[in-house]
Amino acid sequence: MNDIHKVLIIGGGPAGYTAALYAARAELAPLVLEGSTPGGQLMITTDVENYPGFPEGVLGPEIMEKFRAQAERFGAQLLTEDATAVDFSSTPLQVLTNGKVHLSHTVIIATGASAKWLGVPGEERLTGRGVSACATCDGFFFKDKELLVVGGGDSAMEESLFLTKFASSVTIAHRRDEFRASAIMARRALANPKIGVAWNTVVEEIHGEEQVTGVTLVDTLSGEVRQQSLNGVFVAIGHRPNTELFTEWVALDERGYITLANAGGTATSVPGVFAAGDVADPIYRQAVTAAGTGCQAALDADHYLQNTVGL
Repeated sequence: MNDIHKVLIIGGGPAGYTAALYAARAELAPLVLEGSTPGGQLMITTDVENYPGFPEGVLGPEIMEKFRAQAERFGAQLLTEDATAVDFSSTPLQVLTNGKVHLSHTVIIATGASAKWLGVPGEERLTGRGVSACATCDGFFFKDKELLVVGGGDSAMEESLFLTKFASSVTIAHRRDEFRASAIMARRALANPKIGVAWNTVVEEIHGEEQVTGVTLVDTLSGEVRQQSLNGVFVAIGHRPNTELFTEWVALDERGYITLANAGGTATSVPGVFAAGDVADPIYRQAVTAAGTGCQAALDADHYLQNTVGL
């Protein structure tokens, strides 16, 4: 019979590591399945300047290593393994990795969300060097620069408006001739003197060696190809929550994000299962908010163990 853990955490980003830190300090001996590529979205972020406590800024991978080391220092057990399946139909809860079954009284899901990317040449190579999927994270680095935002929904409007605080100009490239965004958000973007729109336009390639220098654009109607010099590309075509493992087990909203049972809490629709970070947050998606909900999830799990399981 496998040992039954008190807390098992799936995911190794800010939410997962913070949950591990709090659970470990509560002497719950958490097991963390970090995944084969731990660290979350901050692993592809170069400079992080909006996380409290780092006035000079910090590299994304560096702050994630600090998160990890702190959780490990207090006794969290960290495995760089991917969860491959779960079974929440009975207690103890089951999580599978590479053929091994891990049993736990509680599970904290902290698998995050992934930005949807364009999949064009130059995008992956220049991510963190002028290509970004988070204006709030990276906009500050583009003061007086010319930027392109790709998308047509509310997130693209929000990103574009935010970027006008820093950029000299922002062009929105949208594949159709009208936005999918809500009317009020579209009006705000179109009324901003710094924002222009390239209708019926897609990005074919992103150019640059060490930094973005321009893009190749294609008109979806005429097929005309044109070059545009600029300093940054922000991809705002949405995020995809990493909830594939849990679709049969916990309640999800229409976008695939985990639905929380109570406002302000981290409990899911399954007793003993909690969610933290971007996997349950379609709105903020910041490292600091993910860490905050990681703390909440650990405290909620501890409360559940004491009051429901009797541990």
